[in-house]
Amino acid sequence: MHLVRYLSPVDGRPIPGVRTGDTVASLPGINTFAELLQLSLEDLQAAVGKLGEGEPVEGLKFLPPLDGRGEVWCAGVTYERSRGARMEESTEQSVYDKVYSADRPELFQKAPAWRVVVDGEPVGIRTDSGHDVPEPELAVVANSHGQIVGFTVCNDMSSRSIEGVNPLYVPQAKLFAGGCALASGIRPAWEVSDPKNLAIRLVIERDGAEVFSDTTSTAKLVRELQDLIDVLFLPNDFPDGVILATGTGIVPELDFALAEGDVITITIDEVGTLTNTVAVGREPFTFLATDNLEGIR
Repeated sequence: MHLVRYLSPVDGRPIPGVRTGDTVASLPGINTFAELLQLSLEDLQAAVGKLGEGEPVEGLKFLPPLDGRGEVWCAGVTYERSRGARMEESTEQSVYDKVYSADRPELFQKAPAWRVVVDGEPVGIRTDSGHDVPEPELAVVANSHGQIVGFTVCNDMSSRSIEGVNPLYVPQAKLFAGGCALASGIRPAWEVSDPKNLAIRLVIERDGAEVFSDTTSTAKLVRELQDLIDVLFLPNDFPDGVILATGTGIVPELDFALAEGDVITITIDEVGTLTNTVAVGREPFTFLATDNLEGIR
């Protein structure tokens, strides 16, 4: 079962629903994903049990599972591999070593809901970077009450060359057109047996051939998921929910960089799969602003 957001085949409105296998059912009385993530965990679980009539998935357009005032945030340097990679590329290595073991995690805003791309849409790299990689991450979905209600797959695209020059350039290395991708479905928290023991796999293909692959596990994540959410909510309200990507344990070696047309596939056991093709610059993502203005997203 996955919580999804899709265009209604009746009137074209974005609506929330529940996907099970090859069918999707709407959620009666719930018109937006924001409304869904305003519910308590208990009420959300009850709402999922009151589904409308199902319809075939074929032909439906799925949207990012976030809308309204929803935001995507990220946690950084939460895996030993991430600490090592950041230290390799950076002129300020001690910064990453310190944050890895600090009481306070590194948290930063990645994208508002309208800037997020979904499975099957392109992901972006900057024209002024030159060394970009995907960052496959388990993303925690929290409701407006700070409760973990589900999990999804996130690709936190990153410019290694920009961040490597100076850690203060993190916003430019992380926030750009097509820089944040989410799988189309959220796996409810009550269906994931142990989120701290999930295999994550990354595969990158170029011209039909595999050029990079690696695996890791959320067991290597040094932070507790609820602790990250608690720190995020301490100074902030998230009235329409928030998705927090929890960091990456897979970083290619320094001699690898993404290229236009590369196909990135991230799979997380029990959670889902996310596949995107790399595009360069901001122009391929003007549809995000246009679709938002026209109410299609």
